[in-house]
Amino acid sequence: MTLYGTLVLIHIIAAIVGLGASFAMPVVTKFAKTAAQARYALEVNAKIETLPKIGSLTLLATGLLLGYLNSALFSEVWYLSSLVIYVLAQILVIGIIPKKQKQMSEILASHEGDELPDSYRTVDKQLDPYVYLLHGLAVVLIILMVVKPF
Repeated sequence: MTLYGTLVLIHIIAAIVGLGASFAMPVVTKFAKTAAQARYALEVNAKIETLPKIGSLTLLATGLLLGYLNSALFSEVWYLSSLVIYVLAQILVIGIIPKKQKQMSEILASHEGDELPDSYRTVDKQLDPYVYLLHGLAVVLIILMVVKPF
């Protein structure tokens, strides 16, 4: 296998590992019905979060290396669009979503009892549009990588 082929394989594995985990994380928190379950769900997500981080950095590194090895990619609209979408997704992943998750953790840390607080549910609902946008961007990235439409 060539170096280029190896990088493509690593790129694909990173996408599967990173994106798969990031699609599962919101599902974990949605199943929580009590404060204890919500605390546990957030702990599980904190552990799972390592996979999307590693996958994301690997995707960026291998994607840029592929562009370096095949400089024609930098003239392809699908490739450039993918880089822009990646940056937008990182704004959500690094900036917005963790702040909401931190709010949820803080609400639970100061909450007594096992009933899930309304303020937790409110923040969780505020998180939904960002998660849906992130998942939408991920799907668009996958389509661009596979179909290379333009």
